[in-house]
Amino acid sequence: MMMESLEVAAHVLSGTISSHSCSTLHSNTSPFISPWSIDGRIRRKRCPLHARALSNSNVNQNLSRVRGILHSHKRSRHVMLQCQRNESSSKITSEDGNRSWVKDAVSKASQILSDVNGQTQTVIGFDEGAIKTGDDKSFLAGTNDHASPKRRGSSFEDEAWCLLQESMVYYCGSPVGTIAANDPSDSNVLNYDQVFIRDFIPSGIAFLLKGEYDIVRNFILHTLQLQSWEKTMDCHSPGQGLMPASFKVRTVPLDGDDFATEEVLDPDFGEAAIGRVAPVDSGLWWIILLRAYGKCSGDLSVQERIDVQTGIKMIMKLCLADGFDMFPTLLVTDGSCMIDRRMGIHGHPLEIQALFYSALLGAREMLAPEDGSADLSRALNNRLIALSFHIREYYWVDMKKINEIYRYKTEEYSYDAVNKFNIYPDQVSPWLVEWMPDKGGYFIGNLQPAHMDFRFFSLGNLWSIVSSLATTHQSHAILDLVEAKWSDLVADMPFKICYPALEGQEWRIITGSDPKNTPWSYHNGGSWPTLLWQLTVACIKMNRPEIAARAVEVAEKRIAADKWPEYYDTKQGRFIGKQARLYQTWSIAGFLVAKLLLNKPDAARSLWNEEDADIINALNIMVDSNPRRKQGRKVLKKTYIV
Repeated sequence: MMMESLEVAAHVLSGTISSHSCSTLHSNTSPFISPWSIDGRIRRKRCPLHARALSNSNVNQNLSRVRGILHSHKRSRHVMLQCQRNESSSKITSEDGNRSWVKDAVSKASQILSDVNGQTQTVIGFDEGAIKTGDDKSFLAGTNDHASPKRRGSSFEDEAWCLLQESMVYYCGSPVGTIAANDPSDSNVLNYDQVFIRDFIPSGIAFLLKGEYDIVRNFILHTLQLQSWEKTMDCHSPGQGLMPASFKVRTVPLDGDDFATEEVLDPDFGEAAIGRVAPVDSGLWWIILLRAYGKCSGDLSVQERIDVQTGIKMIMKLCLADGFDMFPTLLVTDGSCMIDRRMGIHGHPLEIQALFYSALLGAREMLAPEDGSADLSRALNNRLIALSFHIREYYWVDMKKINEIYRYKTEEYSYDAVNKFNIYPDQVSPWLVEWMPDKGGYFIGNLQPAHMDFRFFSLGNLWSIVSSLATTHQSHAILDLVEAKWSDLVADMPFKICYPALEGQEWRIITGSDPKNTPWSYHNGGSWPTLLWQLTVACIKMNRPEIAARAVEVAEKRIAADKWPEYYDTKQGRFIGKQARLYQTWSIAGFLVAKLLLNKPDAARSLWNEEDADIINALNIMVDSNPRRKQGRKVLKKTYIV
């Protein structure tokens, strides 16, 4: 009992020692410097020399004295404050004698550490058995008067906060992200022990809402430095602005020293991923998180840094690069977003377009005005207008629009064609006619020449609401459809990633008979709890939080007892996914963000985009001037079909 308390205290004190962060991240005005080196096939972003030198300084001598006082047996290289489970939390405080003894010992250790750090720190404060650091924002104490996890409502939330803390990854002594899954019973981790950009987004938002900004700041800046790394596959290199899908902190031998080691960041840009698909959504999510960091923390110095401004421009230039496409939507391959396996979403999937629109708005908002950015700003505005019109006009379906498509004429060759994409009426499937409610609508999953993918993709529709890509009327109609089709989209576990599932011959052709994406499993109609947080932001924005609260209530009935699975199978979401990882971090974080936002709805304002007045005015002008007008041949710098 006593030793358990001492081990916790030792972790806290060791965390104080190792809280030095990389020096390249703390200058708000320094130009972008890429601290890379190459050793064989391993990419390395090295821990700076001053951080590695800690092991040879007098700190070790003082730390040894701390260990002697606390009778600790081991010092971990990566220090993590481990949460105690609810059932064992009382062990620290069950005996006043032990508690008093530990306080005395820690007080002595605190004095030693204050000498090491050159400043006085309030290291330990005992409050109902919880140990807290005085000025460390990256651990449980938090900032902005947020309560510790032990006081956060239900036991589900307590456990979730503990699990989220345990998933944190450290580099050079500082937290830089959370691993994808932390299932101790699974020996085949594959790449689930890496920090994924898209997976960290709900974790990062949970930390932001809780007032723990350091981990998000570190994540943003470290992944930015990974962006500049030269990435190749079979002698071909993608665009410079590509962000990695994930990265891993590795401990490798130090060059020239057989007995010393160092930490390196090893990124994966898709060249090691299953299917070798580049993560198009990573850069878009990075911009969205950067904006949320500034809104939540009030710290705009990060987005104003020269290297960050350069990173934003690189992402936008990659997305806005000239190509063969006639449409303002981004053209991508299958599997380039959350649905990262073959599911027939190649082309112009809604999820990418919604994230693209949100990133365009965020980039325009955060880019500093300067002489050289006028062309980029103009390109951003033009693309925003074209993209919003294209999605609102051609991706939207409700009962009225489906009836129009059903009566389409085909093979129209003219500038004022009604059926611009030559959609054949037989594409209107019988399931859609039966499924579409009289009240409600949604954005289809994809649009290409002679092809409309009528599947309902949840993330794309929910983020269209959050980013204001959807009009106010369309946003309410999407939520109307969610309510009307609750038994299909939520059922026993929220939230269906797409509906309906591909089955039979269609499944064999489109997925290639993928054994992981069988009908109503994984990305093929599986239920993903992480989508709770996007649903919650969308519902709060439209002043309909009761929808999200109802979905959270459904999830609470079993998600903790099921050990926080990655996804659920079957049409009603009744089974834990056949290959689902347990203790999936973004399932945990998505639940936490939903609970936090429902308790404090005003906090969601930092996550959504309001409708842009300039875009609305431009769209009104386009509609008033008749969008089906005859298009003469004009000399334009760039044209899109809108």
